Amino acid sequence: MNAELQLSVAGGSSNAASLRWNREAAQAIHDLPFNDLLFRAQTIHRENFDPNRVQLSRLLSIKTGGCPEDCGYCSQSSHHQSGLKASKLMEVERVIAEARKGRDAGATRYCMGAAWRSPKERDMEAVVAMVEGVKALGMETCMTLGMLDLGQAQRLKQAGLDYYNHNIDTSERYYSEIISTRTFTERLDTLANVRDSGIKVCCGGIVGMGEEKADRIDMLVTLANLPEPPDSVPINMLIPIEGTPLCEAEPIEPIEFVRTIALARIMMPKSHVRLSAGRTAMSDEMQALCFFAGANSIFVGDTLLTAENPGEDKDGALFRRLGIKPFAREAQ
Repeated sequence: MNAELQLSVAGGSSNAASLRWNREAAQAIHDLPFNDLLFRAQTIHRENFDPNRVQLSRLLSIKTGGCPEDCGYCSQSSHHQSGLKASKLMEVERVIAEARKGRDAGATRYCMGAAWRSPKERDMEAVVAMVEGVKALGMETCMTLGMLDLGQAQRLKQAGLDYYNHNIDTSERYYSEIISTRTFTERLDTLANVRDSGIKVCCGGIVGMGEEKADRIDMLVTLANLPEPPDSVPINMLIPIEGTPLCEAEPIEPIEFVRTIALARIMMPKSHVRLSAGRTAMSDEMQALCFFAGANSIFVGDTLLTAENPGEDKDGALFRRLGIKPFAREAQ
């Protein structure tokens, strides 16, 4: 390990994102005694964010099911027998009406997802109108539509899209165990098109899919070593869904999940680390540890695409107990 990486392990420097990470350096931090790891992560978190503020985002499925990809975790894949029926693309007016409800409930970012391999030209006009309509409400806009070419990314940027979500899901080594219809390189190509268009990147992954610890670390190394670390890093805990190949995957141990959150915060100090899917299976105490470890973004609302999500009453009660408040809209 070179001296600069040794410094990041020993000193917890908030310049961590400027380093070129490798697995050895990242694992040395990941494997610290738990209290030391959390102290390091909280210190870096406080250098870059208000530790008692969490960003609230809303997620709406604008086109559900029928996806031609075979992602092993996904109920929306046409390859799996999850019982989910495919729907058509939602009408623009309905999307904007749902976004208005989210804004009025305190969300500052609105995320729209479609179960596509990539958007077709016939759908782009409606997608652009959705972005423009949500942007006019004063919210940040985010979309996840599958793979994008550069022209599509530029068109979304012109419409006012702030963020594009395209997760790498796991390590490059383990990727082919989860997905066969799209390569790891193709995911990185989409991220490059998004970045080159001037849209901010939202990119993370899923843990608890049967991967090894090294795969979780390698996933974060890949993200931290992008030309620019993602502005948002969603860390999802697998929700096992009946009818998918991963429906019987062994759950990740809670402390190991918190370690993943802490490592993401240390390696990408200026990114929003989103405690994303899987919160219904987390205790309040586990979520509190994740916030202490540097998570500062969540999805609110009863549904997360097609999966359950904690209700707003439950989230509000937890926030009150922890003294956490949402980010103010004007601060975004």
